Amino acid sequence: MKLTLYTDYAIRTMIYLGSQEAEICSIKEVAEAYEISQNHLMKVVQDLARAGFVESIRGRNGGIRLGRPAASINLGDLLRHTESLDDILECSSCSIRGGCGMPPILQEATAAFIGVFDRYSVADIIKRKDVLRAFFAAA
Repeated sequence: MKLTLYTDYAIRTMIYLGSQEAEICSIKEVAEAYEISQNHLMKVVQDLARAGFVESIRGRNGGIRLGRPAASINLGDLLRHTESLDDILECSSCSIRGGCGMPPILQEATAAFIGVFDRYSVADIIKRKDVLRAFFAAA
């Protein structure tokens, strides 16, 4: 299964914010660190904020930061939010859909895929904050 660019940007955002120790960051800062589109990232961050993964602070000194502690942000939950996981294969228009055994196999494969992500949190992918911060400072 290939993750979408949307999910890629969401995970990158969580890594960046998690490595910054609850500092308030800007979308521009995150976009520049990864050399990605600020406009596209803005849409991703707005969605993450609505879902509670990110906290958005308005005003002159506003910005974004993780919406809760990194250890409590489950990667499986993030994937379920950003990906359409039930659409790995479109079977509704297939002429043999009533007799085919593929849909339950796809459901099992998806569950196994997400199950791996369920075992990890944002804290697990930002353990080396010093290395991440050095990378972002050099970018």
